[in-house]
Amino acid sequence: MPATPAWPPRSAPRLFIKQTLAEGAAVTIDGPQAHYLARVMRVGEGDIVILCDDVTGEWAARVVEVGKRTIILEAADQLRPREQVPDFWLCPALLKKDRFDLVLEKASELGVARVVPLLTRRCVADKLNPDRARTILTEAAEQCARTALPELVEVTKLDALLRDWPEGRALFFADEQGGQPAAAAFAAHTGPAALVTGPEGGFDEAERAAIRAHPAARAISLGPRILRGETAALAATALWMGVAGDWP
Repeated sequence: MPATPAWPPRSAPRLFIKQTLAEGAAVTIDGPQAHYLARVMRVGEGDIVILCDDVTGEWAARVVEVGKRTIILEAADQLRPREQVPDFWLCPALLKKDRFDLVLEKASELGVARVVPLLTRRCVADKLNPDRARTILTEAAEQCARTALPELVEVTKLDALLRDWPEGRALFFADEQGGQPAAAAFAAHTGPAALVTGPEGGFDEAERAAIRAHPAARAISLGPRILRGETAALAATALWMGVAGDWP
């Protein structure tokens, strides 16, 4: 007997949309997403597209009409509810554009719930395009089949972050001068957590002292080598997900 076709097809394209989905809901796709579906993926009437709304979860939607500038779909079956995201924030200091793009992309893939870009005294970059950053986060989430998008917070100065830090959330500080081994620190903590990592030039002494003096701060070591800013952010995030997050 012939094999039963996979439902939905594994080759179906995946998109996050702003509209909240429900069975039978009509969805109109336009702009770059319509161009991607029509010109890159070459979808036609009857084809399946996977839609995620960051609210209800993941849906299989059938293409109803392909126009010159828009594509109309109908939500058919809910495939998965929105995932339960570990309560982990990544607070990386701004880096040069290409390096920070990497941090955003991989943070989304790793399952981070919130990204808080930090501005510190030694940051080479001092601005972030929020629309471009959200696009990077979204495209990474689509490619790795997430059903939830990381929240992106506006660029925050370090002193403001420390001043407004929420009670009950551990603030792990990747300190190049040392601290408790990261894996042990992560394993010993349960509950909301966050990670702060530095810029290309590291934190200055006043910043380091301010972080260490904060009651929620827990200095950690990421091993015997000094890591680049993007490496520290992603290595520590992956380790947290393996020790305390949602990795098996």
